[in-house]
Amino acid sequence: MEFILYEVKDMVATITINRPKALNALNSQVLEELDAALDAVDLNTVRCLILTGAGDKSFVAGADIGEMSTLTKAEGEAFGKKGNDVFRKLETFPIPVIAAINGFALGGGCEISMSCDIRICSDNAVFGQPETGLGITPGFGGTQRLARLVSPGMAKQLIYSARNIKADEAYRIGLVNAVYPAGELIPQAEKLAATIAKNAPIAVRNCKKAINDGLQTDMDNALVIEEKLFGDCFETEDQKAGMGNFLEKDKEKKLKVVPFKNC
Repeated sequence: MEFILYEVKDMVATITINRPKALNALNSQVLEELDAALDAVDLNTVRCLILTGAGDKSFVAGADIGEMSTLTKAEGEAFGKKGNDVFRKLETFPIPVIAAINGFALGGGCEISMSCDIRICSDNAVFGQPETGLGITPGFGGTQRLARLVSPGMAKQLIYSARNIKADEAYRIGLVNAVYPAGELIPQAEKLAATIAKNAPIAVRNCKKAINDGLQTDMDNALVIEEKLFGDCFETEDQKAGMGNFLEKDKEKKLKVVPFKNC
C-alpha cells in the first residue's frame, strides 16, 4: 500500500494514514487502501485497533479538495458513499478502535475520528467541519455523528459556521475523551489499547455491539439487545475462565487466617 502503514504489537494493531505531504488528506486511493487494511486485520489475534496519521502536523486534514473540485453531482454523491462505506465499516468494526488524533482533524478527518469508538488527541489538535465555506455539506457522516456525539445545537453551530476548535474546546464539548502533550499521545493510545486487549475479547466485542446497536433504537428494544449479547457470553471459554478465576481468588481470600495482634 502507498498511503497506509500497518503494524501489530501484543494484540494491538495500528493503522497509520501516511500521506504527510498532503497532511494525510483522504482521496479515493487512501479510502480504498484503508478499506483493504481493515479487511486484512486478523481478528483472531488483534483485540484493539489504533488509527492515527503520519507526522505531528495532521491526523487527517480532510478530504482531497483537488479531487473533489471537478466532481459532478453524481460523482460527488458516489464519493460521499465511498467515504461513508469505509467509515461505517470502521464504526461497526468488531473490535474497539481508538483514534489518536495528532494535529489537524478537519472535514473528513473529524468525520473519520467520529467513526472510532474512542478519541484522544494531542494538545495541538484542531477540529472542524469547514465544508460550508467550500460550498458543500459534510459528506462522510459529519452531519449525523457530530450531532449524536456532542449535541444537535453544538453540531449545528460548528457545521453552519465552519469554525475550527482547539483540543481544549473539543474536550469540553465531549468530542474527545482526553488531551495529551503531543509526545505522549501514541504511548497513551497504546496503553489504553493494551488495557482493553487484556479483557475477555468476546465480552468486549459484545459490549461494542450492544452500545452501538442500542443507540439506534428505544430503551425497551435496546435492553433486549443487551440481554441477548449478555447471554451470548455464557458457555464461552472467556466466561468460564473469567468467573472461575474470580471464584478461586475469592475462595483463597476466605481461607486466609488473619493472626491476632498482640495486645
